[in-house]
Amino acid sequence: MSKLREDAEAIWRAGVAVVDSQRLVEQVVAASGEQLTIGDLSVPLAPLRRIAVVGTGKAGAGMAAGIERALGPGLLGRVTGWVNVPADCVRPLEKIRLHAARPAGVNEPTEAGVEGALEILKIVSSLDVDDLCVVLISGGGSALMPAPAEGITLEEKQIVTRHLMHAGATINELNCVRKQLSRIKGGNLVRATKARTVSLIISDVIGDPMDIIASGPTVPDTTTPADALAILRRYGSKETIPPGVWQFLESRSKLTTVPQPITRVHNFIIGNNDTALEASATVASRLGYGVVSMGSENRGEAKDEGRRLAEIARAIRNTSDPVAPPACVLSGGEPVVHLADTDQPRKGGRNQELALAALDELTPAELQDIVVLSGGTDGEDGPTDAAGGVAALEVKERSLASGLNVGGYLSLNNSYEFLSQTGGLFKTGPTHTNVMDLRVILVASPQPPR
Repeated sequence: MSKLREDAEAIWRAGVAVVDSQRLVEQVVAASGEQLTIGDLSVPLAPLRRIAVVGTGKAGAGMAAGIERALGPGLLGRVTGWVNVPADCVRPLEKIRLHAARPAGVNEPTEAGVEGALEILKIVSSLDVDDLCVVLISGGGSALMPAPAEGITLEEKQIVTRHLMHAGATINELNCVRKQLSRIKGGNLVRATKARTVSLIISDVIGDPMDIIASGPTVPDTTTPADALAILRRYGSKETIPPGVWQFLESRSKLTTVPQPITRVHNFIIGNNDTALEASATVASRLGYGVVSMGSENRGEAKDEGRRLAEIARAIRNTSDPVAPPACVLSGGEPVVHLADTDQPRKGGRNQELALAALDELTPAELQDIVVLSGGTDGEDGPTDAAGGVAALEVKERSLASGLNVGGYLSLNNSYEFLSQTGGLFKTGPTHTNVMDLRVILVASPQPPR
């Protein structure tokens, strides 16, 4: 591995380390004397009978471990808990059960997820006004905690979710539809309990909209059935979306009843992509790179974003604009992938596709001085075992030596197969956090001619 690639990975990992979910929870929760402090909220301990800890998301395991440690032995006797997480994140904790709500790398609702969601609803509905409900929310929570509304089946939700994801719907659009088809999302988790509720949220959505993160189980829904119908019309049809879904949403859109207001809830964002970018920038500076941050609101098509980042790196290398090499460009956010219509086998994710597009854009000579790394901060990228991909000189050289056609793989969204053959996959395993994607582009000072 080249020094440039090693530095890129170190800078990426520094960003992820600072948003470690256990660390984030321990920073905002403390039990001392007669008070439990969560964020800027103080809860008197004397009248508190039970503390229920429930939640959902890819960061759920670390968040649950963090809350147990922050509460300490003195309060754990009052705790009961259940958190839905991916199967590869399950581990034993003292009082909180981590429930395998879906297999690793399969980001869609399952029967196991429904079972966990019903258990969570059972726990919170048993609480009274003298109890406390702590909700741990992080990215991926929508698929991990499915509870279809009455009249909607799990299979129908799976079909809708799969179709919207493959059609390139944004996370905001996807979660709007999910909320309208759920009995737990869109604030319905809070409506199910009498207890004071506090939610700790790690954001995986651009702009940190709390009603979108994990489809907002503790936040009032700002969308309507009519909004969901408009999204389905935009991306689907009567043939691709189950009839029952159309009928359900059309019936709901005609109702004049107003949802029950949400009270006694406090929502706190405790970590996001900006936090990771700042930490990565600090390490990049320490390693001697001039840093340019593009912020955490980068969207667009993954292929286009990969080519755009490659062009920025080329400009820095050739013209020192906007910064002279050695330079580090940081980019956060979450692009989308529009899947090609094909029956051919394929495998990949948005970060791998972005890296492959950058690789295609850059020449071997340019890659002597440039590395583009793109990875999901949760350690997952699409239905694969990789966090993302890397465009680097050794990857390009292996592809040329093997006669691999980058364009062919890109056209089929088959980035994983290409990168797995050329050493371009970036694997981390579960990180127990999730703050969207993080990209590190390094540009070294140009090498003198050989």
